Amino acid sequence: MAKELRFNSVFDIIGPVMVGPSSSHTAGAARIGKVVREIFGDEPDRVDIYLYESFAKTYRGHGTDIALVGGLLGMGPDDARLPDSLKIAHERGIKVTFVPKSDKVDHPNTAKIALQKGARAMTVTGVSIGGGNIQISEINGFKLSLSMGTPTFITVHQDVPGMIARATDLMSENGVNIGTMTVTREAKGEKAIMIMECDERRPDLVAKLKALPNVDNATYFE
Repeated sequence: MAKELRFNSVFDIIGPVMVGPSSSHTAGAARIGKVVREIFGDEPDRVDIYLYESFAKTYRGHGTDIALVGGLLGMGPDDARLPDSLKIAHERGIKVTFVPKSDKVDHPNTAKIALQKGARAMTVTGVSIGGGNIQISEINGFKLSLSMGTPTFITVHQDVPGMIARATDLMSENGVNIGTMTVTREAKGEKAIMIMECDERRPDLVAKLKALPNVDNATYFE
């Protein structure tokens, strides 16, 4: 069953403040790139971006390419540097490849982003669902439905015993209820990703998550 879309304000429907031309193809794409960068937790050396359906057909004309790369560089949809993102990535030594695909997918505005930094790799699929809103539908082949409309904590950590318990204990101690939780890893003992969608807005807990042993990065979205 599809997850119900939630809008926090009229601005979610009108659309975001952005560098144009399209809320779905530009603002949504920039948000996908930025969230993927936050999940990865570092600036990649190489990025392969697989584009599907509408994204594949119009990614140059609608600025989807510059928006995705801008987001991966940490830029928001309204960042004035967005039009220069490809040039900036090149100057930073990041190799970027765009691969239009003919495969049918569930949503026409879909991008699958494969990132590498040294021996570390991660693949994330994002969907721009309209008005600048996005969903993350897959991480490292693991299917999920992350709408970014709910208070969400994401950690990148070492896959060692006790990590899930430490994170859930921290939430419990601070009165935060976890609605859904997803954990995936690259391989046993390697990097792992933990996603906690919660009922309470507590961005202040990011610093405490980062301070936990074996946590490389922690981010918060809502």
